[in-house]
Amino acid sequence: MPLATPDRLLRVDLSTRSVDSVPVPEPWLRRYVGGKGLGARYLYEQLEAGTDPLGPANVLLFMLGPLSGYLPGESRYAAITKSPLTGGFLDSYAGGTFPDALVGSLGPHIGLLVTGTATEPVRLVIEDGTATVEPTDSWGDDTVETAASFPDASVACIGPAGERQVAYATIASDEGDHHAGRGGAGAVMGSKRLKAVVARGEPPAGLADLREAYAERYREDETGQWLRASETVETVDFANEVGALSTRGWEDGTFEGADAIGAAAVKELTSEREYEDGNDDSDTDSGGFRVETADGDYVPRGATAMTLGAGLGIDEFDAVAELGQICDRFGMDLISAGSAVAWAVKAADAGLLERSFSFGDPDGARRMLEEIAARDTSLGDALADGVTAAAAQFGGDELVPTVKAMELPAYDPRGAPSMALAYATSDRGACHRRARPIEREVFDEQWSPERTARAVVEEQNRRSILWCLIVDDFVGDVFDDLGAEWLDAVRLETTGDLLTVGERVWTLTRLFNVREGVRRADDELPAPLREPLESGPNAGQVVDDDWFETALDHYYQVRGWGPDGRPTRSTVDRLALTDAVDDDSLLAETPYRSSDE
Repeated sequence: MPLATPDRLLRVDLSTRSVDSVPVPEPWLRRYVGGKGLGARYLYEQLEAGTDPLGPANVLLFMLGPLSGYLPGESRYAAITKSPLTGGFLDSYAGGTFPDALVGSLGPHIGLLVTGTATEPVRLVIEDGTATVEPTDSWGDDTVETAASFPDASVACIGPAGERQVAYATIASDEGDHHAGRGGAGAVMGSKRLKAVVARGEPPAGLADLREAYAERYREDETGQWLRASETVETVDFANEVGALSTRGWEDGTFEGADAIGAAAVKELTSEREYEDGNDDSDTDSGGFRVETADGDYVPRGATAMTLGAGLGIDEFDAVAELGQICDRFGMDLISAGSAVAWAVKAADAGLLERSFSFGDPDGARRMLEEIAARDTSLGDALADGVTAAAAQFGGDELVPTVKAMELPAYDPRGAPSMALAYATSDRGACHRRARPIEREVFDEQWSPERTARAVVEEQNRRSILWCLIVDDFVGDVFDDLGAEWLDAVRLETTGDLLTVGERVWTLTRLFNVREGVRRADDELPAPLREPLESGPNAGQVVDDDWFETALDHYYQVRGWGPDGRPTRSTVDRLALTDAVDDDSLLAETPYRSSDE
């Protein structure tokens, strides 16, 4: 029997401690589906331009998709808000046990919308389709300690970094194993004095045959086989091999110590791998590697080794693990945190700081991370607001690359120029999760600016609809129909085909950012990418300015946006966004036209 889509939203005002259940407008479900799309529509509706991300008027949404609890692989939820790091749209995702518990606890609700600010630290307990605001005594605890306080529930919480509103603080679950990481959703929680969301519930049963069919398809897919063999830790080896592993603050594209922190080292040190249902042959999700360290179990991630290892010139596995665990317990995005430390090293070398730092120094890196989380020194306080903010205070904005104030992940575009366009046009700031054309470009030399633009748009639209469903990144690779079969099972019809839904949501997030002042100049090529790499197979390479600007022109043309990066009225009308956008000043008068047309 078909299942019904959750069609209500649970609203909590922390200022008044009021809780309401409201219906989701039916056209919104069809146009935006859930997850990222529905969250973006609510965010656009709820906020005025210029809203302070850390003020009571900002909202924080914990969004699910219409398929949450049913899909194969690891469940996820979306944290959606206005970013304190970038000042723009933010959607950040985390897996683990919390999303399934949230599905079971919310009942008929597809998400939770939190606004206002509590007068004292509180937790939000979700159970049986409603929410209760309660005082908490865990303010000051780290993410592991906070989760341990609720052995009978699943918890999404902030650590000390979120409490102190570090602009890239995370929302952590499963005792710090999983994070809604980039962009500072944890800082928004901290500004609202919301320490934790505690969910008590079991995911729904159903669609077992469909789930198993997709699980089997995934097991036979190349992506599934790769992930189960090596998880994301193999990305270190891949990036190093192709010369795109940012090393020592983006000075090099290869790291001589990569083997010591990459896939082989992880496999050798792994004590166990946890598989869902306890059977390593039955499910799509491996549960990750788990390594025993002096500070407890550690779950290696590719981003940890790339940013806190190669990025800081550290090739000691235990030292990289310790830095990752510090970020996990404090609740800080490790990509931004690692970039902040790298910036401090380079700024000190440039004579901008009266401090002594060096690459390859895990003790110095640890002290800097602790200063950032505590905001207890002038440098730590500045870096807690991000590299862009620190550079505005001390100088050195050319030292470590950012886009829209978000620090770049460790894939270096000088080894794959298509990533420069992907970073520049990402809707939440520099991000490799919106599009990773590097995975194709490095194997094909025929990548023109036009082809790059179309590849990035295609990936962004595809991933956008998958994030509306909140499908695991890798399981989504076998969704040839983008989830249409699943949506039929939950009786949800969409307005337009699913790629159009993805394009609609992407354009809506662009309109949110345009309303906040984003224009073409913000879709930038960061200055460090114009400096040549020092070593590796791409030594001497830069991202060419003319190539990049041509690719950006073609990107706007494919999107139906104007030359300054604003969508046109015809694009808004075509994508059924007319009811959302009632201000023509946000729109371009004419679409981009290339000079050769």
